[in-house]
Amino acid sequence: MKKILMVLAISFITLVITACGSTEDNENTNTGSNSNDEVTISHELGETDVLVNPKKVVVFDFGILDTLDALGLEVAGIPKSSTTPDYLEKYSGDDYENVGSLKEPDFEKIAEINPDLIIISGRQASLIDQFEELAPTIHLGVDTTRYMESFKENMNAVGQIFDKQKEIDEELAEIDTLIQELNDKASSTDKNALIILANDDKISAYGANSRFGLIHDVFGVTPVDEGIEASTHGMNVTFEYVKENDPDLLYVIDRSAVVGGESNAKQIVENKLMENTKAYQNDTIYYLNPDYWYLSGGGLISVKEMIKEIDGTLN
Repeated sequence: MKKILMVLAISFITLVITACGSTEDNENTNTGSNSNDEVTISHELGETDVLVNPKKVVVFDFGILDTLDALGLEVAGIPKSSTTPDYLEKYSGDDYENVGSLKEPDFEKIAEINPDLIIISGRQASLIDQFEELAPTIHLGVDTTRYMESFKENMNAVGQIFDKQKEIDEELAEIDTLIQELNDKASSTDKNALIILANDDKISAYGANSRFGLIHDVFGVTPVDEGIEASTHGMNVTFEYVKENDPDLLYVIDRSAVVGGESNAKQIVENKLMENTKAYQNDTIYYLNPDYWYLSGGGLISVKEMIKEIDGTLN
């Protein structure tokens, strides 16, 4: 009888230990997001249910690629047929699929990848129906009329999708601090500025609420001309216009340098007519990095670098 009781006791203890181990295993397994978890993302083109921590992601916005890179997150494919920013050059390598260009996506290649998520922006917006046939698709382009608000919305969407909200909050807090410091510096100077895009031998000006208008709207630098039309492509102007407005600071973005042309903005901008301007005479013509300003604006890395560039011009 004693032997029977001892066997039963040992069996009971074994069952308890096994059950505890099973419970612990389940708790460990359930820590973090389940691979089947979804989050609903609101974006410019609607609402989309997206897997949390998607494994295969195709990205058509270099600002979002910049952000994913900053967070240490991988992607499956990018539009290699378009110019990739130099600081994101690793994504041009063989480890990443080529899904066409920004204007002409390769839908066949995307279908081959069979992604869990596609992220697009303005240039692909009209094609969203075709993208959605292949995978959940969200639009995370920056709205330049409300730059920081839409930038933060995009970053928070990334935080939700990839379970990186803590990191995103920390990054955004740092950016807010840098912007406040830049605003303080801008408000303490009486200098005004003009932003131009140099495209071969033509120039266009950008003011508030435009593609590069955050220099005025967000960073607080006074525009030399309040009447510049808000436009994605800028307002066509001449060097006579620049001379007439005579800004203290002239910011130049060289489009040709990043779209396969020759980088000759300096030669075009610093002409005989411009020699009579304050910006030329005071050596305050600044050639901004087109990787950040033209190709990948709206990323965690690019926005910080844009702040630093403008900050450096106000010393």
